[in-house]
Amino acid sequence: MKTENYFMRMVQQTPTEFWINNPTREQADLAISHDASGCTNNPSYSQKMVDHPTEGTYAGKILDNTIREVESEEEAVAEFQRRLVKPIAEKFMSIFQNSAGKRGFVSIQGDPIHEEDPDVIIREALENRKLSPNICCKIPTTYAGLQAMEYLVSQDVPLNATEIFAIRQAVVLCETYQRASRKHGKTPQLYISHIAGIYDDYLQNVVSNDGVEISPDVLWQAGLAVARKLYQIMEERHYPGIFVAGGARGLHHFTEMVGGKVCCTINWEGTADQLIAQNPPVVFRLFNPVPQKVIDELIEKLPDFKRGYLEDGLEIEEFENFGPVQLFRSSFIKSWKRVLDSIRERQKTL
Repeated sequence: MKTENYFMRMVQQTPTEFWINNPTREQADLAISHDASGCTNNPSYSQKMVDHPTEGTYAGKILDNTIREVESEEEAVAEFQRRLVKPIAEKFMSIFQNSAGKRGFVSIQGDPIHEEDPDVIIREALENRKLSPNICCKIPTTYAGLQAMEYLVSQDVPLNATEIFAIRQAVVLCETYQRASRKHGKTPQLYISHIAGIYDDYLQNVVSNDGVEISPDVLWQAGLAVARKLYQIMEERHYPGIFVAGGARGLHHFTEMVGGKVCCTINWEGTADQLIAQNPPVVFRLFNPVPQKVIDELIEKLPDFKRGYLEDGLEIEEFENFGPVQLFRSSFIKSWKRVLDSIRERQKTL
């Protein structure tokens, strides 16, 4: 009989689900044994596996085989990612099958360098979708990404809309999905990933770089304040999709979202393992109100919080260049290019 830890009790006592982010094969197994019901992988995944102390040799062999079999460098890095994700997807297939396709999805997000081109996004998504029935295509919620997702709905492709920091992004996404669904008669699974932790990183950088005087206690609540408001909007308007709390940079980005119908995704090392070790009480925290004075101070002192918090804070054409979107994407591009550099170096010796 399994000893019930934090995640197991959370799943039993709340509608909140536990997802694992960018796992090694061993971490995927550990997460599943602790009742994880899903998995996300972003464009940094391949580089992390190549650099991983125990997974690096395994990943390196896959990379070398990919280089031998795929001529184009750009296609090789995408194919390498697929080959790494496929065994992870296989581990979650029993959850997918036992839930009649409601859980057990594994998200994959591809090339971040060309994500301003909807045709590239669509082509990669359709290729990634071939990996396994439980593959969910993770697409940035930008102008190009919205165009791609509208088409992918028509093809009944499960979606994880990511890089969401602003209320406006999520609202436009939900309305785009509804429009495409009505037009084509398709209702593929939709996840809506709000990235509170990266938003907090971005705002903390602004505070530090610009010398903004703001209470650390107020700043700590910024990303979660947007997440709470977005969840409320989705519930009140009966928008499609399941809320995903992503981009955790602290344990609070997970624990503060517990209580709602939310998939909380978190890394295993340094976060999930810490929650298991600390074994805190399971408490419904998502519905805790954010004091108006906190919102007022954030809006007054941080224009990019205001742009994210207010429903009319951004225009669709501004999504891609929104500060936290750029921060998140830049980390992906850096990792993707590192794998491209590894491919070029390995090609010399193969």
